[in-house]
Amino acid sequence: MPLISTERRRSPRLRLQIPLFIRGQEASGAEFVDLSKTLDISGTGAFLVCTRMLRNDRVLQLTIPAPSPTPSSGLPPETPPIQARVCRQKSAGELHLVGVEFLKALE
Repeated sequence: MPLISTERRRSPRLRLQIPLFIRGQEASGAEFVDLSKTLDISGTGAFLVCTRMLRNDRVLQLTIPAPSPTPSSGLPPETPPIQARVCRQKSAGELHLVGVEFLKALE
């Protein structure tokens, strides 16, 4: 009898590609900032595409870019950074697919 794997996620995932900047340290310790995107996202974490190999448990800063605001729009120039911890990753050719957990759930 085959084992059935059930996902036990704290919140549902949305398959949504959102551009974002990833700021952190790569496995070698060098600091970086990369433009990337999510593959899916939930209130507690995300699955990202990254060009760098990262260490598990490394904390990253994720920032979603916003269009340049006009003085009358009242919009902030960017979202506040979201802190996320690397939970898992796997290579996909030259890219890395990275699962992160937000240190504070999104509201």
